[in-house]
Amino acid sequence: MRIEFLKMQGLGNDFLVFDASAAATARLDSSRLRALGDRHTGIGFDQALILETPRDANTRVFYRVFNSDGSEVEQCGNGARCVAALLYSRAPELGRDFTMGSLGGMVRARVGADGMVSVDMGVPDFEPRALPMVAADGGALAEALTYSLLADGAALEIGAVSMGNPHAVLEVPDVKTAPIERFGPSIERHPRFPKRTNVGFMQIVSRDHVRLRVFERGVGETQACGTGACAAVAVGRQRGRLNEDVRVDLPGGTAGVSWRAMGEHMWLTGPATTVFTGSIDI
Repeated sequence: MRIEFLKMQGLGNDFLVFDASAAATARLDSSRLRALGDRHTGIGFDQALILETPRDANTRVFYRVFNSDGSEVEQCGNGARCVAALLYSRAPELGRDFTMGSLGGMVRARVGADGMVSVDMGVPDFEPRALPMVAADGGALAEALTYSLLADGAALEIGAVSMGNPHAVLEVPDVKTAPIERFGPSIERHPRFPKRTNVGFMQIVSRDHVRLRVFERGVGETQACGTGACAAVAVGRQRGRLNEDVRVDLPGGTAGVSWRAMGEHMWLTGPATTVFTGSIDI
């Protein structure tokens, strides 16, 4: 069967977006998604976003997120922003502020007059069981500012937080020389993260500016990661190192993250654009 799709991107984080039908969804198993995600023989994407009918009357859409390895995940910040930009472009008369549904929960979205798209990423959750993250012996783990982790023969100190999906954050002196290829895969699949984890490498430039590279679960290093930007700011704020509003420079561009205080909702802002439209047989 043939499906129509959009290729969208937010800060270089790129997505295959399409409206679900029962037939199409049934055919898109993990092997077909991996084939579509191949950048040489398929369409190529970091994540596929499947738009379904709302599951709640107060939302405009329910979206599902699949990594390029075919695995389904809970949330994607830049993906949510792309979905919001698409919904607004299709029906601007319905307003710039609306709510969307996802496996990670309800997401409030706001499309600015300048075209920038903001999404409410919820309340960062530092409880290890929220990721989940376990102790070295596999048991329960108490919440802490930092955790010791042995990865690829090295002892590391990480922060950990759930943004609706799991994140480990390492502070590095310079993201340009961060050991992403060495530690990204080993931390992502570390036995202390039963559902794997995203891995952020954060350089704090000042109290309102960080640089970040992210090794995404099920994808590898990407040009940007919205939940990763939020996770980095959450960890930095938890340690008292960052202000309420932070500029996050990623390889693909700059995002803005705002978090007023512990227990409050965090907002992610940045551009989201359609690259091209097309159709493909699946």
